[in-house]
This record gives sequence, C-alpha cells and structure tokens, in this order.
Amino acid sequence: MNPGYEASPPWNVGTANAKVSTDVLQALIGFFSTHPLDLSELARFDLDLAVDQAALENLFRVDPPRFVHDTLLEQLGELMQLRQPVRKLKPTEISKRIQEHLAGRDSLRYGYWIYFPWSSRLVHVLPPEEYREVRTARNRYKIAQAEQEQLGQARVGVVGLSVGSMAAITFALEGIGGSFRVADYDHLSLSNLNRLRSGIPDLCSNKTVLTIREMYEIDPYLKIQGFPQGITEENIDDFLLEGGKLDLLVEECDDLYLKIAIRERCRVLGIPVVMETSDRGLLDIERFDLEPNRPVLHGLIGDTRAETLRDLPTKDKVPIVLELVGGYSMSTRMAASLPEIEQSITTWPQLASDVTLGGAIAAGAARRILLGEHTESGRYYVDVEAIVRDGAGMYTHNTLNGVPSLSEEIAPEAKQSRVIPERPAFVGVATDEAVRWMVAHAILSPSGHNSQPWKFVWHGGVLECRHDPSRDQPSLDFEHAATWLTFGAVAETIELAARSIGLQPILRTFPSPEDPTLVCAVRFRPCAPETSPLLSWVPRRVTNRKREDRHPLKEKAATALAKVAVGAECTLQLLRDDTSLAEIGAIIGAGDRISMMNRSSHHDTIEGCRWTREEVERSCDGLDMATLELTLAERAGFKLLSAWPTIETLRRLGGGSTLEDLAKKLVDSSACVGLLTTRGTSPKDYFRGGRAVQRVWLTAASHGLAFQPITVLPYLFARVERGKGEGLEEWQVGELRSLRTYYLRLFHVRDSDAELFLFRLGYAEPPTAISLRRPLDEVFTIA
Repeated sequence: MNPGYEASPPWNVGTANAKVSTDVLQALIGFFSTHPLDLSELARFDLDLAVDQAALENLFRVDPPRFVHDTLLEQLGELMQLRQPVRKLKPTEISKRIQEHLAGRDSLRYGYWIYFPWSSRLVHVLPPEEYREVRTARNRYKIAQAEQEQLGQARVGVVGLSVGSMAAITFALEGIGGSFRVADYDHLSLSNLNRLRSGIPDLCSNKTVLTIREMYEIDPYLKIQGFPQGITEENIDDFLLEGGKLDLLVEECDDLYLKIAIRERCRVLGIPVVMETSDRGLLDIERFDLEPNRPVLHGLIGDTRAETLRDLPTKDKVPIVLELVGGYSMSTRMAASLPEIEQSITTWPQLASDVTLGGAIAAGAARRILLGEHTESGRYYVDVEAIVRDGAGMYTHNTLNGVPSLSEEIAPEAKQSRVIPERPAFVGVATDEAVRWMVAHAILSPSGHNSQPWKFVWHGGVLECRHDPSRDQPSLDFEHAATWLTFGAVAETIELAARSIGLQPILRTFPSPEDPTLVCAVRFRPCAPETSPLLSWVPRRVTNRKREDRHPLKEKAATALAKVAVGAECTLQLLRDDTSLAEIGAIIGAGDRISMMNRSSHHDTIEGCRWTREEVERSCDGLDMATLELTLAERAGFKLLSAWPTIETLRRLGGGSTLEDLAKKLVDSSACVGLLTTRGTSPKDYFRGGRAVQRVWLTAASHGLAFQPITVLPYLFARVERGKGEGLEEWQVGELRSLRTYYLRLFHVRDSDAELFLFRLGYAEPPTAISLRRPLDEVFTIA
C-alpha cells in the first residue's frame, strides 16, 4: 500500500464485534474533543483491541486527522530485506515473505496507528520490537543488538533544552534510552532559531513540548515525561526518581543555582551527570554513581554550596561561571564576547554548529557510560577549530603525491617467469656450481605464507638444509609440522635437480639431536642422469588464487594425481560433487574465521602480508597482496580486518561471518578440493609428506591446473587433536571440534594420520602475480 491522505478510516469500522462501555466512549470522546494542540501527548491504537478501535472511530467522528499515512507494507518490506542481508530480494520475494510474516492477519490491523495531535497526522507503523529493529538497523555493528536492547532500558533525564534538546533528539535517533524525563520552563523565541531545530510556527511554544514532539516523531514508543515548568525545589526528586531512578542526567541549564543543586542531589542518589558547554566542545562527566564523594564540577568551585548561590547578584556569579567554563581555556571569540554582555549583546553567543556538536558529544559519551565502556569522570575537549585547522590536514596539496592507491602496484619481478641459473654440464660430481644450481631450484619450493624458513650451507661434501627459526609463524604451524613439510618439498626438488645432472642424493633427516636447526644433510654420489618431466615445472609451479567458472576435473589429471600420491606413500582424497564442495567450503570458511579471531594467528597472518610493491621488493617473502586476486572491495575489507581492534570488536559484537566468505567463493570456483594424508605424525612423517606435496603440485601444474593451498584448517585440527587446544580459546576449541565432525564425514582420516595438505584445484588463467623468493646468495653459503 502506498502512503495516502484520507478523510475517513482506511478500515471496515464494522469488523469489531466487541462491545465498549458508554463510559469508556465518553471518556475517549472527551479526551479528543478537549485535546489542546500545543500538548506533546500522542495516542497509540492497536486495532486488535476493541477499546482502541472504538477510540479511533470516535477520533474520526470528533476531530478527523487531516493526514493519514500508511506505509506499513514498505516498512515490512524493509524488515524482510534486513533479515536477509546477504543478497537483495526481488519484489516478488519480499511480497511473499511479507504474506508469510503476516500469517493471514489483515495488514491494516498489524502494528499500531499513531496519532500526533499537534500536526493532525495519523501514521501506521510496525509493532514496537520490529519498529526498533528496522529503525536502528544501521546502528549495527557500531552498536550490537544486545547493546541496543540494553540502551533501550535506560532512563535518561535532560535538563535545559538548548544543547539538551539536541542531545535528547540524538538519544532518540540512536536508540539511547527508552524512558525520558525532559525539563525546561523556557519558551521558543525568534533568537533561538539560530541553533534549535524548530520553525516560526513554533514561536512562543514551550521548549519541553517541542522537544517531546520531535522525539515522539522519531520513536512513538518512547516513554517521555515532560516538566514544562522546569526543575524546582518541589519537583527535583520527582524528576530524578519518579518511575525509577535515572540512569544518567544530561544537565544543560543556565541557572547557576540549579546547576549545582541538581548535582548535589545526583551525588546523594548516585546518578552520573554529563554536561556539554557548546564552546570548544567542552564535555564534563561526573560519575557520582562510582564516586559518591566526588566534589561537584570537579571541585572547580571549591566547597561552594548551591544554597549560597540562590540570590547572588549576576556580577558575583561571573568568577564562578568563568571557573566552570574553563576560564582562559574558553575559545578566543567566547572570551571576547563575555565583556560585551549587556553592552552590545544581551547574553553569551551560541552557534548551531556548536549546539549540534554538543548534542552529539553528550549522546556519544552517554552511550558509552550506559554500556559500561567509559567509567571515569573528567573534563574533555572536542575542539573542532583546534582539530580542523591549517597545517593539520592529512591530505593537503603538499601530501597528495604520497597517498597510496587502492589498486596494488605489482612488482615487475612478480609478473615475470622465475629465472634459474644456467644448468651445469653433466659432471657426476657435486661441484660448487652444481650445488648452487640445485639450491636455486630448492628455494622455489612452497612454504607456509611464503615464509621461506631455510638456510643452505655447502661444505665438506655435505649440503646442509637448515631451519631458520627467525622466520617461524608458530600459531600457524603447530609443532613445526608445516616447516618439516616444507623441507620435504625442498628435498624432493633437490633430488629432481640432482638426478638430471647425474647425482644421486643421499639424505639423512634430523641427523643431530644436538643441532635441531639441521633438518636434512645431503651427500651426493654419481649416477646415470635421469631428467624427470616434473623438473621443468619447478620454476612454473605457482599458487593460483584466481576464481573462475567451475569446470569438472579431467579424469586423466585425477588419475595422475592419485598415482603420484600412492607412489609417495600418501593418500589423496578429492571432493568433486557440488554438495561436498559446498560443505567443505563452509567448513574451511569457519576455520578461517576462527583463525582470524585468534589473536596470535591473526598477528602471524597479518605480519606475513606485503601490502605494497615496496614491501614486496624489500622483503622478497610473505604474501604479496597482488597474489591474493582480491577485488578492490575485498582488499579494502581485508585491510580493515588486518587491525586487531577491529577483529576484537567483531568478536564482542558476535559478528565475523564475512571472514568466511572468501573461502566459500574460492571453493565455489574450484573443480575439486583435495586432502593429502600419510601414516604417522612425527617430523619425519611430515618431511616425507612434503616430498609428496611437491610431486602432487608439480603434477597438477603439468596438467594445466590452478592450485591453491588452504591449509589453515588441518593445522587448527592438529592443534585441537594432538595439542589439546594449546593457544586456542575455549570457544574456538569447541567450534573446531564441531567442525571436525562434519569434516570427517567428507574425508576419511585415521587418528594416526597426518593431514598434510588441504588444497583446491581448478581451471583458470595464469595468476596476476607470483610470490618472490629471497636472493640465492642470501640463503646459500659455500663454507
């Protein structure tokens, strides 16, 4: 239904059979016939109640609303879309969901009809819970749903409705407070229109009434009690206590006596007070709820009591006021204005920008106080003129050349084929040149996060393959299993290269318990040269994260991959059907979310990222962002999530589902997801498995397959299964155990198996960029 303007009720007045007593009807008629237009009360009608229906019918007979607005179906449509935020619903889907939501109820009787007597408008709105769900939807996640509900229970008082009016309206907009008491005896004058949200039809109206009207038009379900006579000695306790003690007071009155008196009472009652002074964004917070003996106004007026200020002449109040507003800390223009009061101006000046900012500052502080996020008393300045000034801007004409672009500039080396030193002639002897050539191949092996945790030393006829602990990422590499796997891939690459030049490598893994950094020692003896077709793919083996349309895995490739795994004493399992891929995509995504929400693994992940060309060229390691194949939006989102405080806030708010999306998209574009396992979980087993990983990857490359490791999940599982959850929080362990149940329905894994490598395969164009390697001379030494 579109909004309409009607002179008669938009429903069948004969549909309610319930009888209403004559007394009730007379009372209702009396209420509407005598309702003064300048009152701030409104009426709510639930047409499922016979009394409310009769009252509304009588309203149309006695004083018909001039405007009837019914946008309920549009409101319901927005509610349906908000509850399905992942995609935009089609109009037909929205209509269907609305009908299901109404479940046969007449939409005209759904929710409430609200009558605003001051404007003679009758408006149809959603019921309270749904109304606030839609109205505050854009608050999330700056305010979590649970926090919004908590704020909606708060009782807030506002005294003084200049800055106070802007604060109260901002409270209503933001959903801070469900019950309000507002007070001001003053009436709107023409000179007030330089800063207050009103118009000339409201001149001479009471400020309390005007504020309440605007708050009700934002949220008609608020509970608001007005004190149009202002705060007096007789009603101060009614204001602070009636209907339940206030949870917070915003004090913005001009009367110095009242300013102190209400604080003295709040201190006794334990009510926190917030005041914004609309000059330099000055905000005072007094936590009388936490500091019952705190001096009022931070002790700036000493032990002066309110009673002594009651009849004090204006000239004697000036020194006290100066102390309260910060004396020489006030703005220059405010300081220059004060001597002109009752000379060239009647009172102190106030600007709309200052009053509007003041309301926002007071509301922001109040929200954090009510949520327990801010617990200290103090004085604060949000001085726009000091913040926004010449010389303080981040991006001026002098700095624009240094502003980075959202699109990454790719290092030239990352767009080129990898270069291998010239192949030595067949010698059958491990010369320095031959070993250097083999190591040049070895450093092209895969490593977790491209950490390249290796050093190579050639001396005494032995090539030492050493672990460099300074390059560890402990939270991502449980028990160094991924490191030992990397060295297995290194060993496999060395063997492929060595055999092609007539050398048989003799490996000893972990040969010296006294030297734990020595992973593998290799000697060489002559043999007949044998060049594997996989060797030529070593420099062409890359991670390809491109997402393109899914195409089925060719059987020839699947057979070749399985054969390579079996030959390396490993087992390869491939998930290829749509259902299994959707399930594993969801599981991998959940694992990514858990990993990013763990502080240690988040740190190691982000520490290994290289965001700019300069970082890539300087380090020649880590994850070049250009290799991630992210859209601009995804890259911007990842940058936001690289800050731990952002993740920490997501955790607290119960969010984070976006952390699962990329994995789902990756798997959705894949031909299959594979898991490579082997018997045993010792370092030697992972080393042996690393050799298989390299052969499988090279074989995949030879069949034109795009290959991407997605190994976070199996190493998280290893931490839970073998490490008893070491380094993980209790909720993370619980979620991982649950995920593993579903995971084991897809993959057959024995308790004694090592889950070496989880990866995805597909068909795609070559990657935009490839990972760099540290220079050979940096990692290889001839002793």
